[in-house]
Amino acid sequence: MSGSTIIFYMLAALTLVSGALAVTTRQIFRAAIFLLFSLIGIAGLYFWMQYDFVAAVQIVVYVGGITVLIIFSIFLTQQAGDLLPRQKMGRQVFSALAAFCGFALTMLQLYQYSFKNTTAQPVLPTVSNIGDRMLSVDENGFALPFEVVSMLLLAALIGCIVIALRSKPATT
Repeated sequence: MSGSTIIFYMLAALTLVSGALAVTTRQIFRAAIFLLFSLIGIAGLYFWMQYDFVAAVQIVVYVGGITVLIIFSIFLTQQAGDLLPRQKMGRQVFSALAAFCGFALTMLQLYQYSFKNTTAQPVLPTVSNIGDRMLSVDENGFALPFEVVSMLLLAALIGCIVIALRSKPATT
């Protein structure tokens, strides 16, 4: 086994284990820290594949921006030490069923997809090429998914504000 393979498996393990711990822990601050490590693992995979620009954007935007924003919002709402409520069994079963169905659909699509060899030259991952590809509206562009992700982030921001403004029930 080569050193490159070992590095890949270590980064993949860091990403998967941290992601699993982020969604299974009941302590919200620890979930944010595990999310941080998972995103760092993804950035490491980008560096490993020599996509330096995408890795740098991953670190600056997600690790440096989104995760720090989540941690600050946890501290500002003064819920850093609180345990998240234990979910009902019905929700746990539905979540496991949804994860299994998503995994099964992904495997089904991979099984049915026919990979084709290409003779086209690879596009260099420069800032100019990434920008042209991301914002073009032709069949090879990603302008529509870019806008959909923007709307998703806006909805998540509004949801965070609603959750932060919700008052805690009075304990007697």
